[in-house]
Amino acid sequence: MALPRTYKSVHLARRPTDHITPDIFTVKQDQTSTITALKDGEVLFSPSHLSLDPAMRGWLNDSRSYIPPVKIGAVMRGAGVGSIVASKSSKFRKGEKVYASCGWTELSVLKDNEVEKLELPPNGRITDALGALGMPGLTAYFGILDVGKVKAGDFVVVSGAAGATGSVVGQIAKLKGATVLGLAGSDSKCTWLVNELGFDQALNYKDPSFKQNFRSATKQLIDVYFDNVGGEILDMALSRAKEHARFVMCGGISQYNTKDVQGPKNYLMIVSMRIRMEGFIVFDYAKQYPEAKRQLAQWMAEGKIKRQETILKGGVERLPEALQMLFQGGNTGKLMVEVAAGEEEPRAML
Repeated sequence: MALPRTYKSVHLARRPTDHITPDIFTVKQDQTSTITALKDGEVLFSPSHLSLDPAMRGWLNDSRSYIPPVKIGAVMRGAGVGSIVASKSSKFRKGEKVYASCGWTELSVLKDNEVEKLELPPNGRITDALGALGMPGLTAYFGILDVGKVKAGDFVVVSGAAGATGSVVGQIAKLKGATVLGLAGSDSKCTWLVNELGFDQALNYKDPSFKQNFRSATKQLIDVYFDNVGGEILDMALSRAKEHARFVMCGGISQYNTKDVQGPKNYLMIVSMRIRMEGFIVFDYAKQYPEAKRQLAQWMAEGKIKRQETILKGGVERLPEALQMLFQGGNTGKLMVEVAAGEEEPRAML
């Protein structure tokens, strides 16, 4: 396949002050000839799909965190799956399907240690490396098993349950013998959680009766709360926590796009109920990724882990719009953008 003379990339033009808007990014057109001269140990990568993740919002802030912020003018950070289109590495051959932290671009030169071969179960597809078998699945795995220490008989509540991470959290908790309540932003998402993924119950947090419904649904009190949302829902969960409950602090998407971050008002419940509230970053478990991926792949092959994808077609130009959509709850399961049509026809496309 001949390379195009130019390729597109998406760069951070300015930092957001609150809500994500597409105009914080700019799309540039680059000459392909400037990146085709590979050095030994390098590959030229072309993604078919690029990932959208809640953590990206934090990467845009010029503040101290677990990873440096994206610089103004730089290609937006992100991961993708796709093909090696040229290689000067003994580890990868042209045409091989791989995962890479490539950024928002149609082509990128990468060192071979920045690229990962895809190992998928028989019923897997390459986009699973961005979802249930990728960072969201790994985050769910370590969060609910190591931080949450879920066990049979636990009552587990998952916020953001219809997202890429939350949906896997609930399924793993069910596999371990827990009762699971999922919180999501629409009736259709709640139906999917219960009917397709096997959650015991799901509540729409946009329902006018949500507070009453939540109190009724948590009469037995919460053993494990997996937090992807923060804000008011976190406060409600604290008020319904059992003694020695485990609160897994994965994210707080409700607070990412506001200058006035709302901390928990019910924090004294942490003392009175002796709650263990622990934050974590999936990168901390890097040495354990292979074992976790094998287990997730086995569960997927056995039909015990199911996934849903929301895929926007239209190329890299749609990435800024897609990131905005992520924070508006427009996706079910894993959200990604199709950069170039691949061999497989993805399912839920927009």
